[in-house]
Amino acid sequence: MKNFIFLIFITITSISYTQNDYLLGENYYREGEYEKATQIFTKLYSKNPFNTSYLSRLISCYQETDQFLKAENLLKSIIKKNPKRGFLHVFLGYNYQRQQFNNLAKNHYNLALNSLDKNANSGGIIGRIFKDYNLLDNSILAYEKAMSQNKNVNYSFQIAQIYGEKGDFKKMFEAYINLVDKTETYLSLVKRYTSKYLTDDAENEVNILFRKTLLRKSASNPKDIWNVLLSWLFTQQKDYRKALTQEKALYQRSQADLGAIFDLGKIAFENKNYEEAKECFTFINQTTKLSEEKIAANLFIAKIAVATNSTDTENLFKSLFKEFGKNIFTLKLQVVYADFLTFSKNKPNEAKAILEHALQFSQSKFDKARIKLKLGDILVFTGSYNKALIYFSQIQTQLKNHELAQKARFKVAQTSYFKGDFIWAKAQLKVLKGSTTQLIANDALELFLTITDNEPVDSIPSGLKQYSKAALLAFQNKTQQAIDTLRVINKKFKGQPIEDEALFKQAKLLIKQNNFDAAIINLEKVITLKPEGILIDDAYYELAELYKNHLKNTEKASEYYQKIIFDYSSSIFLVDARKKYRRIRGDKV
Repeated sequence: MKNFIFLIFITITSISYTQNDYLLGENYYREGEYEKATQIFTKLYSKNPFNTSYLSRLISCYQETDQFLKAENLLKSIIKKNPKRGFLHVFLGYNYQRQQFNNLAKNHYNLALNSLDKNANSGGIIGRIFKDYNLLDNSILAYEKAMSQNKNVNYSFQIAQIYGEKGDFKKMFEAYINLVDKTETYLSLVKRYTSKYLTDDAENEVNILFRKTLLRKSASNPKDIWNVLLSWLFTQQKDYRKALTQEKALYQRSQADLGAIFDLGKIAFENKNYEEAKECFTFINQTTKLSEEKIAANLFIAKIAVATNSTDTENLFKSLFKEFGKNIFTLKLQVVYADFLTFSKNKPNEAKAILEHALQFSQSKFDKARIKLKLGDILVFTGSYNKALIYFSQIQTQLKNHELAQKARFKVAQTSYFKGDFIWAKAQLKVLKGSTTQLIANDALELFLTITDNEPVDSIPSGLKQYSKAALLAFQNKTQQAIDTLRVINKKFKGQPIEDEALFKQAKLLIKQNNFDAAIINLEKVITLKPEGILIDDAYYELAELYKNHLKNTEKASEYYQKIIFDYSSSIFLVDARKKYRRIRGDKV
């Protein structure tokens, strides 16, 4: 037994030393210390003569130090002992190519490829070595030949990647689609890799190529998977109605579940494509027989009604509660209704009563947290800040590290900011800047910068207190009061850092009031006030959006999109500005 344990110890120790030597050799190689690397890989290869990684590195070391003859002699001796190892001819051929002996190189590459006639199983290693040497056409030949010789292997993924490197997108897409055709479990992998080449522009020629490749495959070999991929493509392009057409076709054939249509509706909703989102959820509501699916679909239909300021929103909520009741199954719907009553109808007391009743019968701690979050918002709306902070703090304590707890922490920071307690707000925001939820992290960073950029110095007023008051009024839907407060800031703190932020926030509120001319004046002031300020690209983008969406002046919108494209290439709005500019211009990229 002792001898057995000692043998295991020696084996593990040997593996450990080998691994350490390999890492040391790799480090020397990457640092360009090829002679030191040569010594290590010579030692490693002598002990492991079938390890191609050691052999490959050793040959590269010889080549980098112009010892081509030494590499040639080593490879010839190995080939003589192991003539069936066809991949060795790739190493030898590349050694000749490095010396400009191209005919000799070509002969050995052919020998490697021809070896697949007798041993198709080595297609993988031969294809990979060709690719490592950037001999991409030969790599494709090796993979294709191996597949033709052995129907059980599939190198379509490797071939697709190589075509992508070559810029041959047509063949790349064909290879990816062939891979899915052969094995549908590769669908997620194919989506991930093809998404690197696709854009959200339906007129992009790469998108068009992918769509045509899919349609050809669908025509020659009909399968549900092609509808799945088409739906995915249309979703990438934000063509949600076309995606829904594909999903409906899939559902009509399989009658499996409505999950894919629900996910599509959520994506459309999150991207503010409310009409298409409503079509998705309406289809679910009309199709499903399951009560929970009907409630989930109608929850989003109600959210869409709120977001689009539908005149019939309140009646919609009432009809839904009449159908499904106010119970544990409609808690999320009750939270949305309370938000609507507070922020759209100015009925916070009615909303508060609904949520306090919901708290009594809710069972999940997550449901309770969602209710308390909204109750906290309503309390802030009515000016009951301390009560709101109690609810937010309870969520943080009960759901540590959960996304809802992070939201609650942000609410604590925001409420403290509204109250003018900037020190405590900053302390909370510092923690949230590293939040795992990107949206919360972004909001936290934005508020943190607002405070730090405008804090009073030496107790001299900076306008931050008045600005936070305006932010609170905007939160409470007291839009005109917020605008008036910001106007006072612009006069009283002219020339101070807060001025451009106040002008910009006021412009956003003026747009909300449809006072577009005044908003334009404000945004233009932001641009002239601080040509190098952090809000400059925000102002240009807001102007472009205002002219495009509200004033229907595409010429002026194009002008401002171009400013972002050509003058602010690091802007977060660059991609969106470029896409919208091209669409206005009618480009087919």
